Amino acid sequence: MRYMLLVYRNEQELDETEREKCYAEGIQLVQELNARGQYLAAAPLHLTSTATSVRVREGKRLVTDGPFAETREQLGGYFLIDARDLDEAMGIAARIPAARRGTIEIRPVIELAGLPEEPVARPGAARLAVSEN
Repeated sequence: MRYMLLVYRNEQELDETEREKCYAEGIQLVQELNARGQYLAAAPLHLTSTATSVRVREGKRLVTDGPFAETREQLGGYFLIDARDLDEAMGIAARIPAARRGTIEIRPVIELAGLPEEPVARPGAARLAVSEN
């Protein structure tokens, strides 16, 4: 079963050195998950100051700079994994470095018929690569 692990934390808590260390630990976890066939996708997100929120009301698009809501913890990234069950997903979530300071929300992914198995890459589009070390 696929699970989305949403990484929430106070984005102001980490300085650049701590953030880079967190990224390095996350990459190591991704390498381990990939070796076991459980890695599907993962990525950190830029700070909420770079966010743009879009809503449509009465047929009109409303665009706001910044996040939609003010909260103590912000969505900082995600892991998309394949796990046997919720218990295995919780074990993986506990290994995410941000779990030590923030919250990892685990949500099962709904499998919808008709979605493509693999997205078609646009020419020149960036893709996160995981090396086979």
